Amino acid sequence: MRSIRHILALECSRSRTATQLLIVIVGAAYLAIPTVASASADDAGDADYPDDADDGDDADYETVVHGERQLTPILSGHRAKAVVTREDMERRMPRSAPDALHYEPGVFVQQTAHGQGSAFIRGLTGQQTLILFDGIRLNNSTFRQGPNQYLFTLDTQTIESLQILRGGASTEFGSDALGGVILASPIEPRSVPVEHGGLAYGPQVRFKGGTVDGEAGGRAQLEIVSPDLGFLGGIGGRHAGLLDAAGAVLGPLGDEPSRVPRFAGNGRTQLGTGFDELTADGRLIYQVAPDHVLKLAAYAYRQFDAPRTDQCPAAYAPFDECLTYEEQFRSLVYGVWRGDPGYTLLKRFRATLSWQQQHERRSLRRPGAYVENTGRDTVDTLGATWQARSRRFEPSSWLDVTLDFGVDTYVDRLRSAAWIGFADIGVTQRLSRGQYLDDSTYVYGGAFVDGTARLYSRVRLRAGARFSWIAAQAPADVDSGSVAIDRAWYPWVGNVGLEWRMNSWLYLLANADLSFRAPNLDDLTSRQQTGPGFQFENPSLTPERAATLELGGRIVGPVRVELWAFRTQLADGVVKSPRPDSACPPATPRCQASWTRFQLVNAASASEILGIEASIFALLPGGFEGRANSSWTRGEGPNVGDGLADNAMAYEERVPLSRIPPLNGSAELLWRHPSGVSASAGFRWALLQDRLALADVSDERIPQGGTPGFAVLDLRVAYRISNLLLLSIALENVTDAVYRYHGSSVNGPGRGLVAILDLGPLWRL
Repeated sequence: MRSIRHILALECSRSRTATQLLIVIVGAAYLAIPTVASASADDAGDADYPDDADDGDDADYETVVHGERQLTPILSGHRAKAVVTREDMERRMPRSAPDALHYEPGVFVQQTAHGQGSAFIRGLTGQQTLILFDGIRLNNSTFRQGPNQYLFTLDTQTIESLQILRGGASTEFGSDALGGVILASPIEPRSVPVEHGGLAYGPQVRFKGGTVDGEAGGRAQLEIVSPDLGFLGGIGGRHAGLLDAAGAVLGPLGDEPSRVPRFAGNGRTQLGTGFDELTADGRLIYQVAPDHVLKLAAYAYRQFDAPRTDQCPAAYAPFDECLTYEEQFRSLVYGVWRGDPGYTLLKRFRATLSWQQQHERRSLRRPGAYVENTGRDTVDTLGATWQARSRRFEPSSWLDVTLDFGVDTYVDRLRSAAWIGFADIGVTQRLSRGQYLDDSTYVYGGAFVDGTARLYSRVRLRAGARFSWIAAQAPADVDSGSVAIDRAWYPWVGNVGLEWRMNSWLYLLANADLSFRAPNLDDLTSRQQTGPGFQFENPSLTPERAATLELGGRIVGPVRVELWAFRTQLADGVVKSPRPDSACPPATPRCQASWTRFQLVNAASASEILGIEASIFALLPGGFEGRANSSWTRGEGPNVGDGLADNAMAYEERVPLSRIPPLNGSAELLWRHPSGVSASAGFRWALLQDRLALADVSDERIPQGGTPGFAVLDLRVAYRISNLLLLSIALENVTDAVYRYHGSSVNGPGRGLVAILDLGPLWRL
């Protein structure tokens, strides 16, 4: 592992572009949207109604706590939604953004590596769920099927809230939003009263450490605020070592532990874990006029030397073989213009321009064979979005209508290369293609309109539609047998919904949604090693479509209850189909050498996912509050084995979908005292998942026969003095339980301590 000092020196010397980027992030000016103008006359009378049609907020039963300058988007409240606030993250002390979602209904977090994490929402993940940062898509054309690492590249120290919308949402957000949407909102300058046109300063320092992986890190942050200008920026970093678990997970069919991960001699330390991380960010918000605000922001994430645990070493491979993500970088620079002109058709709008770069460098070292395979992929994305809301139209005393509409488009350019090095003769040779086809492009965007009609103050009807455009182009590569790609799709999708306020505390909801995901460059062109085996491209794929019907009920008040039931039907779903070694494409020796091989195909018939989600929150006497949730999901689809299934397994027409989470849930009990002392307990659990797809059976991350259930208890205490100090300590996995989330390569941490010391603002002038 490289030291932080070495990483800093290496990072600054990598290229002139990288150095300039860091200078921009740490010291440049950023412009962003100001405080929302005070409510106008047409907003009056809606304060008692959840999901205010003017703000889309869920104020009566789940509030995202923001400073006055917080102007990031808020997901609509008429759907199944959850929110993780800054306070929640300070209490739970998650290791990553995915880890912060463990206590939310309908969300199940898988980890392929210690430095990776992917959230399953209603049984779907990866390219079938959408991630947004401040309203900007993180999903690009290389997001792969199944779990990926990209939500991990958002630093929780820079996040004000995480909002999770469960269910299809392509009408507003476009491709990929089949299972749901995760919206990360960054921390922003607070509106601090400043007299006589002066400045307010707020330096802040945070330290964090943990025992189970030797984590050590922190963040230094500076906030500067004037009456019409606010800046917040910071830099952070951490080192995480090998992660200790309570032991190996045993499958239900035998006494042998799964071959992933491998353990050190003590039986607790997991090989193929650990990483180093650097982050930097900044936001400048400038109030141009009373009704217009600008924001310029930048964000950089740098992860180094993060092994992929299921390939470090892979099952049956020698102990010294390891696939490592030497560089996992994300860079984002964007500007936002928020206006409140107050016109009838344009009451409010939000426009963004963004540039984003996702960069990866991987190395598979095989010392026994004197071979090292290296790959490098970089995606540059230019994006533009514009969203607006109308004033309320009131055709009659019993009816008012509000419109939301917008347009967005993103353009990806992909650079991909690969090399093979032979250590015994000192020769390195560039291959004809990388994991993807170099110089590929991908365009995705669309225009939408959503309408909300309120009838007699108790009923709301919603309906919307989107027209999208997607185009994929990639050059041919004769040496590897890769064909050229020139595909385009123009899908229509839409949604309808009903919300009925039966009385002051009970709401009934129904929603029907049609969403889509177009094949991306990963589907159409990639060749890569996955958990179940080697996967190669299919240039003939067509878009997959999800039709979701959901019914929900909400009770609001001191006790808040939500219950949702849903059914998602996935047509033309993209699934892994096993292939013989004779089907491997040319110039891919890793394909023939794999135990199993897969190609992505469109399923001939529809898949189905059913689920039930329940949650409760209660304010209790004596400063206590409690919450609990539970989720059940069942997925089934057509068998695409084409007769190649293991002869020991009876062939069935319908089979379980891959990596569907088991019945799972969580509970928390929190106590607060006016002195600033608080204590809490968190409990997470899951039952056995033994309904396995064919790809799951061949996946060494899943123990033989399925993933056992678990129950984990965490205890936490904290002390806060206003905004000056926060000290939090947690004893995680109190019982030292052996556990793993279904589909993960990494076992959960064993018993250990996590601590945070947050000093700041250290002073204000």
